[in-house]
Amino acid sequence: MPIALNRRQIIAGLPALWTGLRAPSASAETPPEVTSVRLPVFVNYSDCQVPLYIAEALLHGEGITDVQFVGAGTGPDSSDWISHGEIDFDWNFPPAHMRLIANGVPIKVLAGMHAGCLELFANDSIRGISDLKGKRVGVDVFVGVPHLMLIVIVASVGLDPAKDIEWFTTPDFNPVELFAEGKIDAFLGGPPLPQEMRTRKLGHVILNTGFDKPWSQYFCCMMSATSDFAERNPVATKRILRAVMKSVDFCVAEPEQAARGIVEKGFASRYDYALQAVTDGRYDVWRDYDPADSLRFWGLRMQETGIIDDNPNELIAKGTDWRYLDELKRELKT
Repeated sequence: MPIALNRRQIIAGLPALWTGLRAPSASAETPPEVTSVRLPVFVNYSDCQVPLYIAEALLHGEGITDVQFVGAGTGPDSSDWISHGEIDFDWNFPPAHMRLIANGVPIKVLAGMHAGCLELFANDSIRGISDLKGKRVGVDVFVGVPHLMLIVIVASVGLDPAKDIEWFTTPDFNPVELFAEGKIDAFLGGPPLPQEMRTRKLGHVILNTGFDKPWSQYFCCMMSATSDFAERNPVATKRILRAVMKSVDFCVAEPEQAARGIVEKGFASRYDYALQAVTDGRYDVWRDYDPADSLRFWGLRMQETGIIDDNPNELIAKGTDWRYLDELKRELKT
């Protein structure tokens, strides 16, 4: 069922935020071809997607009146769901999008959402990424998206991901508890996991993709749509992306309201964790970072490690469409 956010709370700070907005009035534009959209949601699991979760009021303003948040599908990750046609848009990491394109899944990556939100936690025996050799590193799913990212990360310091790392998972994977019990030595996690680790004073961070180069220089999460949806509904695609990008800006301008909104509607369990995720999240770079460059960076690393065989530039040409983003950069000037 669609999950309705409290419109009054979410848009309370919008007038100040949209001062000087040059975008035309949505009501004066061609109406969207469709009025419904299916978006992914990971309740209490992925606080970095805050802008997506609080965009419903803005989507309504764009004529998208039926907003459905999908919390489960075929496979563990939203990249699986979009490949099975269970969602129309996906908010995910660049390697997830690149793998889908390489596998022939018809998607179009549309824009970058924010830079780094991931932190690599380790125990006291590990001081850097190279010290992961011979250690137990937790992943939610073998060859899942976090696993793929860790393969790239450990290979970047000369480790052999297949031979040097003891990958560990369980059916009910809970990295914080596994770490606390000493069953894993390290794991890569996004909010709210880093916030919980700090609250419980567990481990320390050996990599923060929001600050450590080269990872901090590229988008951490990007938004895609199924090719079918984008091709059939170009007006709706632009309107949906515009609502989400406005929501990204809202998180920068009003982080307290954004965090409060997702907690009150059940998308996150703790306000302090959500606020830290919104505050630390680098949502202010979507106009500045080159999304194609981010896909190319991750694609080259994936090619080097054998995750994909295709030339990243060919995948980018096949599976991206930056026209909407270019238009929105002109419209949503600040």
